[in-house]
Amino acid sequence: TPHPAMKEVKFTHQNVGFDAVDVANGVFKITNRFYFTNLKDYTITYTVKANNKVIKSDKVSLDLAPQASQEITVPVAGLKPQAGVDYLVNFVVTSNKQEGVIPAGYEIAQDQFRLPIEADKVAYKAGGPKLAVSEEGDNVKVTSSKVNFVFDKKSGVVSSYKVGGTEYFNEGFGIQPNFWRAPNDNDYGSGNPKRLEIWELSSRNFNVTKAAAEIVDGNAIVNVEYKLPAGNEFLITYKIYPDGVMNVATHFTPAHLDGVKIGISEATATATFSPGRDKVSDRDKMVVPRIGVRFRLPVTMDQLEYFGRGPVENYWDRKAGYMIGQYKSTAEEQYFPYVRPQENGHHCDTRWLALGGKGKNLLIVADDDMEFNAMRNSVEDFDAGKTTNRPYQWNNFTQEEINNRPNIGPYDKPRQTHINDITPRNFVEVCVDLKQQGLAGYDSWYSRPEPEYTLPADKEYKWGFTLIPAENASSAQKKAGYSYK
Repeated sequence: TPHPAMKEVKFTHQNVGFDAVDVANGVFKITNRFYFTNLKDYTITYTVKANNKVIKSDKVSLDLAPQASQEITVPVAGLKPQAGVDYLVNFVVTSNKQEGVIPAGYEIAQDQFRLPIEADKVAYKAGGPKLAVSEEGDNVKVTSSKVNFVFDKKSGVVSSYKVGGTEYFNEGFGIQPNFWRAPNDNDYGSGNPKRLEIWELSSRNFNVTKAAAEIVDGNAIVNVEYKLPAGNEFLITYKIYPDGVMNVATHFTPAHLDGVKIGISEATATATFSPGRDKVSDRDKMVVPRIGVRFRLPVTMDQLEYFGRGPVENYWDRKAGYMIGQYKSTAEEQYFPYVRPQENGHHCDTRWLALGGKGKNLLIVADDDMEFNAMRNSVEDFDAGKTTNRPYQWNNFTQEEINNRPNIGPYDKPRQTHINDITPRNFVEVCVDLKQQGLAGYDSWYSRPEPEYTLPADKEYKWGFTLIPAENASSAQKKAGYSYK
């Protein structure tokens, strides 16, 4: 299986570069990065798209010497702003003839630009049976003959979201805060699992300080406040319309806290060069691995379609080589089998995500942009710190073995998982994020993500998305044109 990072490597190394000179008027600069090859041996194709629909497309041949640049104009005049529509200009460069192992027609370069043509969204209005709010023990409820929403104050989780008789959350595992990602190789090397462990603790055993519901203009408003172990507050406002459409607005408040100090040797530190490290005034400044929520859908809802970066996984600091487009997949296909199980299957710059199957459909529309994972596994499945001991791991001694064999010492090594330990679960876990921090990668034993690809815990973040029941990708553009806030 090709490594997902290959597209990013190819993009970074490609020999044709594109820059926006005046993107609003379609003016772009093309640079021939070759040192000895003229671009006349290649064809440049541009395509103007409205979401996934091709508006214009044409081919350009340039007699462009090595290391030279030339401006071209793509006809974008007359494109009208439409709510829910993104206008994109895609460039693809292909070879005109075979060159060694490179066949004719092979794509050697690509790039993409979003045109600044946007329309204001239309305020969403919906009719339906009258909603009522109530409290029963630990449960805050919003109900009607069509809608049943339950927030459990004790667990801090939305335990039910039922619309038109269809329950969307699997076994009560509904919307809940999520600030943790399964550590990747670079995270382990830089000590993030220990240094940022407080965010794993913040993603379970929730401390709900407020949960209240009211009816405003015929819609139900449920306000929930969480106090996080790091000192931050996380606020979620659920706006539920009479037809069951639900907007989820979140607010992460700032708090000042240093990460846990970790014992990386001075030799390791000084032997490792990370470009831009001088930008970091405080290496131990607390950051958040991700800011988002997660929930689980029934396993039958494993078909997914989305408008975002794809088709393979991409991340904040590894996404330039992945074009925004409309892609289809399944939750199981989202999994990438890294030798060491870890975070995988993420997608950035997503406008909407549709999941469904066997008569159930759920459309998730971002207020602006969002990121997501949708997989047949949980975050914990890919986190070695949350695995159980395996019989084939010689260093995972039981307490009885330690007591009877004092020469082996206490169990102090991390548990590990392997590819064969990862099997699909009987649910689809969806993580919807504002952002997930970058992967890093200058090395795998010390360096952390560059500061511009992190989420400092002392900053404020607001974002949201909307759940639209019984809708699929065919109505996504129309539904994305509304404001549900």
